[in-house]
Amino acid sequence: MTRTGIGIRTAVSQERIVGQIHVYDGAGKGKSQAALGVVLRSIGLGINTPLQSRVLLLRFLKGPARHYEEDAAIEALQRGFPHLIDQVRTGRAEFFGPDEITRFDRLEAQRGWDVAKGAIASGLYSVVVLDEINPVLDLGLLSTEEVVRTLKDKPEHLEIIATGRSTPPALLEIADLHSEMKSHYHAGGVENGIDGIEIYTGAGKGKSTSALGKALQAIGKGISQDQSHRVLIVQWLKGGSGYTEDAAIAALRHSYPNLVDHQRCGGDAIVWRGQQKEIDYVEAERGWEIARSAIASGLYKTIVLDELNPTVDLELLEVQPIVDALLRKPKDTEIIITGRCQNIPAYFELASVHSEVFCHKHYANQGVELKRGVDF
Repeated sequence: MTRTGIGIRTAVSQERIVGQIHVYDGAGKGKSQAALGVVLRSIGLGINTPLQSRVLLLRFLKGPARHYEEDAAIEALQRGFPHLIDQVRTGRAEFFGPDEITRFDRLEAQRGWDVAKGAIASGLYSVVVLDEINPVLDLGLLSTEEVVRTLKDKPEHLEIIATGRSTPPALLEIADLHSEMKSHYHAGGVENGIDGIEIYTGAGKGKSTSALGKALQAIGKGISQDQSHRVLIVQWLKGGSGYTEDAAIAALRHSYPNLVDHQRCGGDAIVWRGQQKEIDYVEAERGWEIARSAIASGLYKTIVLDELNPTVDLELLEVQPIVDALLRKPKDTEIIITGRCQNIPAYFELASVHSEVFCHKHYANQGVELKRGVDF
């Protein structure tokens, strides 16, 4: 008999020491957010230990004269961990196509790449994020051959995260992980959806990490506006310990203990379709009561409903109460819903953003051990 199970296994005790090359691309939302989620997780591992993770955020095509969505998240990171986060921004402040490239664009791309090469060679960083390097290569602003050669020769421990649309095939070939974010448009949703409802689903890596990037963003917005932007993270099917997001959530709560609340529910075991236990329903309902009350209260600016989708897919929760709660959410409250599912529930129609993450390549499938602070 074939059993279909949904759940998240506790992380394995073994871990790899070799850093991997991550690529997040595609037209959907969540690429830069996923990169920031990995950064947060890496930093969280080093809290209260000698193994502090130093990170470089190198942002191509994002000149300082323009505001970008992830700016607030990076501000929250820099305030929380000022000695661990370095940021360099290059490029002009407006979008341009291949027929509009100027000498300035090429000089700025080269400046950014020179910084990247120095950081990679230094051995000082545990994570280097090359945000929007993919379109830089696609536009021909840098030599793909040189970038690929440099990344292949990186220090063994270093994690490289490349983001942006239109990744050149040569970079995908050397990538150890490739997740593609695709946008979905529903008959009555997304373009006509409720502002502030975002859904990240699919089999690829980056769903929960994107949600954590949004949590960082909410805190950063509060800092810039001198307001309290409280965040609630509710996790279903994760009643144990050692999960992917633990270190990232620990990092958030370490720096912003009064702004981040965290609730987890479920057992530390796979829930098998058709073999749900009474405790599975009780735990799912407990989590939903917490989430429903939080949504109605208006006290939180961002609420992450992590793994709500598979919980509904397993019929541990009814769909209509979720639809009703989302329809009544306060205007300035953002709801981030994550997790894969086989059957699309009705509340997907309410989303203003729906990104499906496709897994084209993952180093775990090649027998590579997971790395604490990055994978879990």
